[in-house]
Amino acid sequence: MTATVLDRLAVEPLWAQLLADLRRRLDQDEFAASFPGELALVAEYGVSRHTVREAVRRLREEGLVIAGRGRTPRRAEPAEIEQPLGEIFSLFSAVEAAGQVQRSVVRTLDVRADGVVAARLGLEESTPLVHLERLRLADGAPIAVDRVWLPERLAAPLLDVDFGRTALYTVYETRCGVRVTGGSEHVRALVPGPAERELLAVPDGVAAFAIDRLGCAGDQPVEWRHTLVRADRFSITARFSAREGYQMDIAP
Repeated sequence: MTATVLDRLAVEPLWAQLLADLRRRLDQDEFAASFPGELALVAEYGVSRHTVREAVRRLREEGLVIAGRGRTPRRAEPAEIEQPLGEIFSLFSAVEAAGQVQRSVVRTLDVRADGVVAARLGLEESTPLVHLERLRLADGAPIAVDRVWLPERLAAPLLDVDFGRTALYTVYETRCGVRVTGGSEHVRALVPGPAERELLAVPDGVAAFAIDRLGCAGDQPVEWRHTLVRADRFSITARFSAREGYQMDIAP
């Protein structure tokens, strides 16, 4: 495949012509191995660096390439894990459903007091909580940092569980008799700090989804969770219809 010759006499600006041709080449998987650098595109198309930068900037905004200051652009990998937000979110189930192996590296599993979290659970600030922090992996690659707080009076039997290959909600129900049936979530985008970037193995400037969840068993709060998920592995879309109403999904 070759680059399309740009028309310098056309009404459409050169950056827009270049953008359209790069989209075409991406659609045809021409850049599967690597995306060309800025100087390579300047030489191939015979345009200025400003033209190339504008086209690549648009590709970056569309999520087709990933580029940061001082870094060579690279093709964005397609999001591969789907999780309907209308259902109880389970990263374990979502990863496994995508045909990948979910494993976790347990960083913390202990009992502690946290006044802020306790208040979110409707408890006294000094209430002891089981705290579980895991680095979640999909086929061995980091995908999320997951931090969970559970009331100790309910979750104490979980302190000796091996969470390396265990779904939390499964053992919460089987060992503790607590079944999470609903709750509320707040999802926002943010750029992780240096420590979390290192854990998630993402470059500078790449955003993540921060998911804050209050999980309930009936009307009783039984879980507070903060999860930071790599945004290059997920995208958020919305579907709605007159029949089914409005629903937010995490989908490829």
